[in-house]
Amino acid sequence: MVFGSFDVLHDGHRSLFRQAKRHGDWLIVVVARDDTYRSLRGQEPLHGEEERLRGVAEEELVDRAVLGDTKNQYLVLQRYRPDVVCLGYDQESFVDGLEGRLRSFRLDDTKVVRLDAYRPEDFKSSLLKKA
Repeated sequence: MVFGSFDVLHDGHRSLFRQAKRHGDWLIVVVARDDTYRSLRGQEPLHGEEERLRGVAEEELVDRAVLGDTKNQYLVLQRYRPDVVCLGYDQESFVDGLEGRLRSFRLDDTKVVRLDAYRPEDFKSSLLKKA
């Protein structure tokens, strides 16, 4: 399982999907809700949640794309019970307390893995949005 906003889908995200897929045989990608995006970034996404969800779902390596929960972003962990949660190299949101949340959902065997960057000087959403 990986998380993100995926507002401008790019090769850095595709690298994230490839790396995550190496940790399991089924990849679930959780797409941030518009409200979550606004609260974390302080701005509107370029693309609405449904459009971002469709874009992620069309990616070849993604087995299932789902929207996050509007009230509790951790509930997808309880619902889908992933064996591995893969974090982007620069992911900071919802990382603190993640291990505790996993334990509270009795997901003690779920691993948390931090993935590598893929050309962040070229493929970072904040840079691509400015271009």
